[in-house]
Amino acid sequence: MTGDPRMAGLAPALVATVHAGARALRDGDPGRAEALLRQACGQAPGHPEPLRYLAIVQLHTRRAAEAVATLQRALALAGDDALLQSDLGTALSACGRRDEALASWRRACALDPTQPTPWFNLGRNLQQDGDTEAAIDALEAAVSRAPHLLPALVLLGDALVHAGRFDAAAARYRAALGLHPACGDAWRGLSNIKTVPLGAADALALRAQLQRRDIAPNDRVAMGHALGKLEEDRGDFAAAYGAFREANALQKRLTPWRADAFERFVDEALAATATLPAPLDPTLGRETLFIVGLPRSGSTLFEQILAAHPDVEGAGELPDLGIVLQQESLRRGQPYPQWVPQATAGDWDRLGRDYLARTARWRARRPRFTDKQPDNWKHAGVLRAMLPGATVVETRRDPVETAWSCYKQQFYAQPHFANDLADIACYLRGSTRAMDLWRVRAPGQVRLHRYEALLDNPETRIRALLDDCGLAFDPACLVSHRTQRSVRTASAAQVREPLRAGTARALAYGALLEPLLGMLGPLTG
Repeated sequence: MTGDPRMAGLAPALVATVHAGARALRDGDPGRAEALLRQACGQAPGHPEPLRYLAIVQLHTRRAAEAVATLQRALALAGDDALLQSDLGTALSACGRRDEALASWRRACALDPTQPTPWFNLGRNLQQDGDTEAAIDALEAAVSRAPHLLPALVLLGDALVHAGRFDAAAARYRAALGLHPACGDAWRGLSNIKTVPLGAADALALRAQLQRRDIAPNDRVAMGHALGKLEEDRGDFAAAYGAFREANALQKRLTPWRADAFERFVDEALAATATLPAPLDPTLGRETLFIVGLPRSGSTLFEQILAAHPDVEGAGELPDLGIVLQQESLRRGQPYPQWVPQATAGDWDRLGRDYLARTARWRARRPRFTDKQPDNWKHAGVLRAMLPGATVVETRRDPVETAWSCYKQQFYAQPHFANDLADIACYLRGSTRAMDLWRVRAPGQVRLHRYEALLDNPETRIRALLDDCGLAFDPACLVSHRTQRSVRTASAAQVREPLRAGTARALAYGALLEPLLGMLGPLTG
């Protein structure tokens, strides 16, 4: 007896070989793991389990297409195996075959509804796709089947935040902390529900956890940010500054960001986009409303206003523009933007249509959509050739407020400029210089909108925003906080509140931020 029902029918020696392969992978020797598992597959060609383990090795070594083929061989032997279907979904997802992956996970859930993993995989990927309500249902199913599955609890909290169900989200984050009091993702989630400040008991708990020496660095960073936000809400700005400084210093040590590489990129991008061919179709991309700028500059609020319009789908932060350009870089064997001067009008037309094909699902219900990926500002210079009909809305906020808000926010993607005040100032200067020039080159396409102006005079600025986007005025845009949609950013709570002025926080830090003012220089004028 092997003790593992999935190994039933295998000789004990073959079970030992499969287990040895699994151990080799766990111990960091995928080559030996694959050799052992191929041996087991050859000796038991009619059994699916060695094939499943082989596919896991192939996925681990980034050969997703091979993993798909291996799992399909296994499913030919056991088509009703829920775990195989779930693993196939993971492999298909790694190949970019999104719809097939979702179908595989749904099939796994139907075959064995008691298993939490397929529900979790389904929910996680539905959430990434912006299908938040369906994601909540799937993650609730995962948690009900495995109440101690920490990633499912945290991700369910995130999905509930994105849906605007803040009390339910907080309960899930608290449940996660009950399992793991130093869970940085849960503390980050609670802290990002800015409408419900953390309390005195949370301050004690955070400080106690930060005294531990056995917690992961990522958890320590997240808890430091949460503590900083808590102290700011309590009015202890010196303590808040210290907490943010420690968290960012640790993150920068873990993932250094290179200011010199960034400045070189900006110079190259400006030079490469100085002259571009006239577009084959000047209307290409008219469906697209890009919202670009620094994080924490008000971009989520501007998107929420546009998404309240009956003709606009709020798609959130889409990766597609960067992916299209990266794939072209791989095809040409040159990094972006070095190949930009060689691209013809036909190349740009092809790339624009590729982007529109990738984003077509966001136009299924409404004719136009927003793409709010902040980093898309780096590509704004090529849009007049690639998607000349698109509108680019650049959002700007007071530079000190923007810089300090970035410093206070923990970002998922690392390395990141926001872990150091000098790096933030460098990034602000570079992005401002680039966007100012690209707006001169394409004045009808790139439109500047300021966060403070919107708060001071909402209706006037909202009408101007809609006009810039070629949209008729709709009164729903004046009450965008009532719009029911998934908001998948750290501003999910704020954009569900009515517009109000007086949101500045940096001035309260007084002399602590004087070095930042000096670094920002003329931008603060």
